[in-house]
Amino acid sequence: MFVQLKKELNPQQYAAVTHKNGPILVLAGAGSGKTKAITYRIAYLIHHQKVDPKTILGVTFTNKAAGEMRQRVAALIGPKAKEVTLCTFHSLGLKILREHGHHLGYRRNFTIYGEGDQLSLLRTLIREHPKKRDKFDAGILLSRISGYKNKCVDGKSEFPLYGDKYDDILPEVYDRFQSALRAYQAVDFDDLILLPIRLLDEFPDVRRFYHETYQHLLVDEYQDTNHGQYRLITLLASAHRNICVVGDDDQSIYGWRGAEVRNILNFEKDYPDAKVIKLEQNYRSTQVILDAANHVIKNNNKRQDKRLWTDRGRGKNIDAFLARDENDEAKTIAWRLQTIKERASARWSDFAVLYRSNVQSRALESTFRVNKIPYIVVGGYEFFDRKEVKDIIAYLKVVQNPRDDLSLLRILNYPRRGIGDSAIVRLHEEAHKRDLCVYDLLKEAQNDHELSKQAQEGLRSFLLLIEELRKQRHAGDLSQLVRSTIEKTGYREEIERTIDDAITAQMKIDTVEELVSAASSFSEQEEAGTLASFLDSLSLNDDTFQNGGKKIRPDDAVLLATLHSAKGLEFPYVFMCGMEEDLLPHSRSLNEGGGIDEERRLCYVGITRARRHLTMSLVQERNKFGRKAKRIPSRFLKEIPEDLLCKQYSHSPNFFDRQIIKSANDDK
Repeated sequence: MFVQLKKELNPQQYAAVTHKNGPILVLAGAGSGKTKAITYRIAYLIHHQKVDPKTILGVTFTNKAAGEMRQRVAALIGPKAKEVTLCTFHSLGLKILREHGHHLGYRRNFTIYGEGDQLSLLRTLIREHPKKRDKFDAGILLSRISGYKNKCVDGKSEFPLYGDKYDDILPEVYDRFQSALRAYQAVDFDDLILLPIRLLDEFPDVRRFYHETYQHLLVDEYQDTNHGQYRLITLLASAHRNICVVGDDDQSIYGWRGAEVRNILNFEKDYPDAKVIKLEQNYRSTQVILDAANHVIKNNNKRQDKRLWTDRGRGKNIDAFLARDENDEAKTIAWRLQTIKERASARWSDFAVLYRSNVQSRALESTFRVNKIPYIVVGGYEFFDRKEVKDIIAYLKVVQNPRDDLSLLRILNYPRRGIGDSAIVRLHEEAHKRDLCVYDLLKEAQNDHELSKQAQEGLRSFLLLIEELRKQRHAGDLSQLVRSTIEKTGYREEIERTIDDAITAQMKIDTVEELVSAASSFSEQEEAGTLASFLDSLSLNDDTFQNGGKKIRPDDAVLLATLHSAKGLEFPYVFMCGMEEDLLPHSRSLNEGGGIDEERRLCYVGITRARRHLTMSLVQERNKFGRKAKRIPSRFLKEIPEDLLCKQYSHSPNFFDRQIIKSANDDK
């Protein structure tokens, strides 16, 4: 197999694969063949260095990646690949804890608690706490405990402060939470990293056992490790120091999830004798695409210098078009996509449309439905499938038709108004028995003394709300009606009250507000933009209402995805939409330390998903909560040199006149 090794690998890959012993950092740029380098290195160690495969440990982040790695190694060396340990960080931690957890008081058959179990335990601890009247949220406590564990903060450490009421109780709750888990012989997923660190750190015999067991460590996607994962790997490699980490600091985009890019940036400080190899030859994209990515990412200061290049040719300039608004942007993307498909004999699955925020998919989905373009959404539910959207639409359906029992029962007690599940079941059964619609029965039930006073008051407030909105329905302003529905139901406040994570809550609020923009856009496009016609358009274009209520997931479809979800993927033709300030970079990043750098890395990841051609788009104004807001071009777009761009307006007649777009099959 290795007779032709130099022909199989480029010089940098060959150097990484054939490195003998000691620490090595492989900086693998986008599309540079990092998985090939890792798998060939494992095979080289076994075949050429005669390393016992049982002493090789490869760690990655997903079972899918570990499985792919195992398959590739098996294709190179056959059955011996089964003897190599290739697993995720959590699988490794579980293995260590099962074998040696008795040192910390855990039996081999301990239980792993999921999020539901953790929240249930924390709620019990809150009820038992002397300050329980302060109404502490179990979700917030769990989020902070998880963050502390990822940073290896324990009960003996000084807890970081947030400046709120949780600061006073967190140390005590943390201790009681961990004590309860031990008493129940249970651990959570964060413990699968934290407790193995304790075992390796505090018990020399355990550490010695794993130093002898695993004498060669390989870590994939090292830029995505958090502090706990970094500590675990460092302890495992501390004796033999045969550690090979592979990653790309320019693709570190999960800081919000605890990933610390400094782990890869500081590798040479941790291992001063480390060999550093840069994989800069790209096998995916054209040089124009790579040059654009290089020019954007070089504006980050804290990074390892790299310059991606390819021998695949210069390629076509990046198209950058300016649209009037998000609907014009979506229509233009659909038109260009259809034209490229026809002229390049491409499949729908050769295309991806990427965006920073989930709310941007709404205009795209609506336009693709109208134009019969098959699509799948990755990194979130389709816009009209999201719970918060379905809830507001259910309110609108009841406003339009109070006899819609299904929609009414969905929102009768959401947001919560003191009407319990048993009361709702009883009302539904009574309405069915008397052949009434539930809405008519509610008018009687609001004074039913068999219901609690809270439930009676809840029914009255619900009926008043619906009647008020029904009167407003005739005013003719559809977007104002949707806005009023959101405001008068208190839906935004309910999200803030029930969703513990601030970022998740804001995303849901943004999604709800995008529905106002959808109504506003509908009114602009339809002369008779009534509530009834708006609801009809949603139903007629929703595949859920067809084929027995089951979604059709086409095999050949355009991918709609967030930039975060697109990492690791590649497509012949990529559209990056919303290249505007406050979207990319996102407004939240402006107030976060290092946030702009991570947003720039996110842009870099998006650019390098494209193989043949990249199109970027931005708009002059964008609907926000039903109101037009002027937009500013993204600073990242400005960082791309003019000679790499072909700037146009939407539906530009010059779209195909200047350069020829190659077939999607040219690189296959």
